[in-house]
Amino acid sequence: MANAPVQRMSQLMAKTLRDDPADAEVLSHKLLVRAGYVRRTAAGIWSWLPLGKKVLTNVERIVREEMDAIGAQEVMLPALLPKEPYDATGRWDEYGPELFRLQDRKGGDYLLGPTHEEIFTLLVKDQASSYKDLPVILYQIQSKYRDEARPRAGILRGREFLMKDSYSFDTADEGLAESYALHRQAYQRIFERLGLDYRICAATAGAMGGSKSEEFLAPAEAGEDTFADCPNCDFAANTEAITYQLKPADPAGLPAAEDIPTPDTPTIETLAASLGVPASATLKNLLVKVDGEIVAVGVPGDREVDIDKVEAHFAPAVVEMVTEADFAARPDLVRGYVGPQGLGDKVKYLADPRVAPGTAWITGANKAHTHAKNVVAGRDFEVDAYVDVVVVQEGDPCPNCGTGLRLDRAIEIGHIFQLGRKYTDALKLDVLGQNGKPVRVTMGSYGVGVSRAVAALAEQHADDKGLVWPAEVAPADVHVVAAGKALQTELALDVSGRLAAAGVRVLVDDRAGVSPGVKFTDAELVGVPTILVAGRRSGEGVVELKDRRTGEREELPVDEAIARLTA
Repeated sequence: MANAPVQRMSQLMAKTLRDDPADAEVLSHKLLVRAGYVRRTAAGIWSWLPLGKKVLTNVERIVREEMDAIGAQEVMLPALLPKEPYDATGRWDEYGPELFRLQDRKGGDYLLGPTHEEIFTLLVKDQASSYKDLPVILYQIQSKYRDEARPRAGILRGREFLMKDSYSFDTADEGLAESYALHRQAYQRIFERLGLDYRICAATAGAMGGSKSEEFLAPAEAGEDTFADCPNCDFAANTEAITYQLKPADPAGLPAAEDIPTPDTPTIETLAASLGVPASATLKNLLVKVDGEIVAVGVPGDREVDIDKVEAHFAPAVVEMVTEADFAARPDLVRGYVGPQGLGDKVKYLADPRVAPGTAWITGANKAHTHAKNVVAGRDFEVDAYVDVVVVQEGDPCPNCGTGLRLDRAIEIGHIFQLGRKYTDALKLDVLGQNGKPVRVTMGSYGVGVSRAVAALAEQHADDKGLVWPAEVAPADVHVVAAGKALQTELALDVSGRLAAAGVRVLVDDRAGVSPGVKFTDAELVGVPTILVAGRRSGEGVVELKDRRTGEREELPVDEAIARLTA
């Protein structure tokens, strides 16, 4: 086994901190900064220090090994990209303000790559001419750029981040399904090797387009995604992807709609209290602007509108909330008393499937201080489009079996898409088929958040003392601590050299003038799986081994300790 390097903390370009950074909100942000893994360069932009780079490189290695194992070929494409391919697919505009746009000295338009579907498609168009050149899977591990409006949570939501993106190219949908399955299995192996707890969840395709889409989510309090899973079956999905089935009711026998005076009841809460009815009996109508046009969104009064779902439905159009000025310009829209009946062609009406045909509601009467009861969907108003737009709640029925769903927060660490022909159509990627005729190529896109995985690991693998890295991603195998003066330091360096000669990666705390207490605290903060202490019994040739995760300690003769660590 080749010698492994010994990293001496006396030479390490990193300083640990006793206190959390003032701007840190989540655990990974606090610990990665305090333990000397990363430092903030600007909002959403981070520098990786030596220990952090080692962890990042280990994650890359695992990802690379598993991608190579499915026959994927690694390339490296530019991050500075021309506008034209993104114009061809519409994403130059669709990405909106998240896209970093810039011009060269000649006025040419460029962008910093947020993702590379277009560029990979053009690469294959240049290199592949026949069905014999396919299928192929290409990937890269590269920095990506997105101008987040509110970069936060340390490396979890940055404006520059490291990502593995891969792309499959096949001549038939069956081949795409096979490439998708290969990636799905590879991702499972990647996240298991990383030591991450994860869920595979149905997801929406969003701006990426395509048909089938699944996310790999790591449960964590710091997660920006909410997912639901069923305790009774194998259903799991991002809440944005959960839909409710339209269940029409029979309106026969329902009385006619009737206006009722409801002074000072502009909110669902005040209305329900005034009439003595549950909020679920009322119809909430939220007004938004879609590319400047006002649209009403109807949901049961006890539910909240999920704006992300509304935006996804209208994408790439821009969705905004209406303002006081909008109401002033539309006197027919009475704030707090809007109802779908009477809107006619003036306002497009979008409704959640729970507002099904035949259901009756109490809703605004489009008059100040007035509501209407017995307002029936399909009889008194028409719905232009049904889209599940409510915020999913704990206990909502599972779409598969009806059992109440559980909700949890999670970090997105991977996403796989069956893109189909969205990009190959736009960029006209054809190859010559077996019958001698052109065949339009079908495509998949697959991403792993490499830097995000480091943050997810820090969220899931930590305790009240600091980080607790899984062995395969840790910056070292053993953290040797010289807990004293010359004798202990001499033994610590000797043990470190012997371990390194056997291929064990060693971080040794040989700092002079630093108290043993500080060294012990730093060893727990840094989170290497095994801590070896050259302490009070160094003169006897005895060291202490400590398991960072369990806290178990054992005193052993040096030779026995080395034998155990190199077995």
